[in-house]
Amino acid sequence: MSNWSKIMECVPNFSEGRDLEKIEKIAGAFRAKEGVKLLDYSSDRDHNRSVITVVGEPQALKASVLEAIGLAVELIDLTAHSGQHPRMGAVDVVPFIPIRGCTMEEAVALSKEVAEEAARRYNLPVFLYEKSASAPHHENLANVRKGEFEGLAEKVKLADWTPDYGPAQCHPTAGGVAIGARMPLVAYNINLGTDNLAVADSIARKIRFVGGGLRYCKAMGVELKERGIVQVSINMTDYTRTALYRAFELVRIEARRYGVPVVGSEIIGLVPMEALIDTAAYYLGLEDFTINQVLESRIME
Repeated sequence: MSNWSKIMECVPNFSEGRDLEKIEKIAGAFRAKEGVKLLDYSSDRDHNRSVITVVGEPQALKASVLEAIGLAVELIDLTAHSGQHPRMGAVDVVPFIPIRGCTMEEAVALSKEVAEEAARRYNLPVFLYEKSASAPHHENLANVRKGEFEGLAEKVKLADWTPDYGPAQCHPTAGGVAIGARMPLVAYNINLGTDNLAVADSIARKIRFVGGGLRYCKAMGVELKERGIVQVSINMTDYTRTALYRAFELVRIEARRYGVPVVGSEIIGLVPMEALIDTAAYYLGLEDFTINQVLESRIME
């Protein structure tokens, strides 16, 4: 990986979090491939979703991502799918993130190449989102995914929601997919000591940007049935401008009004070191601390 001149990251989300055999087959698209490295993958049974984190040289990454999309279309049937996380496709979202030696413009170009080829190979309706979006109302993933798989057949008939690539109809079992380029995102979930989903929903509405909360925060309430608790599931879309500790503390403040404790939190997938250092520095009260004081950071220079 150190010999690669360009490193692009991709974090595809697949609508399967319970069937380990299917998850392993999809992850296999990224294993033992020249120019590609599988960094992490995690699954959640309640969300019924898997998130894969992979890096690679752009064209090698493109080939593996397209292979994984094909496997998901073959293996995942959304007509028999249920889970806590919103989804409109077997492959729900495919973001590209420039990491080293490449620009956001190159990430946008790569996302469009993948979108065009995925639509052609697999007969999928594809929507470009975030930095790749073809229209302002397509930028926000929540807008693109609104109505989910069940509403997609009618949604694609609307003039404002004609797919950017592929047919203007929902794939019968795989739905549609959002593909785009974006900043690094931190998937951060905060667990509450209650089974009352209304509490998590209320807190999520208050902390997310569209509800008057934190600027770079998206949030929703999720029920974790197997654990008997609920969760505020958060996407931090720019951790450099809205820190993780702010989200954590705001959730704790809002939970207090319901007499509900925060019982833990979790990171889904990988997280930039800087995001955790910022939070550690806050809680430890470190003065004038920077990432340059982190041993591993200096070693990697």
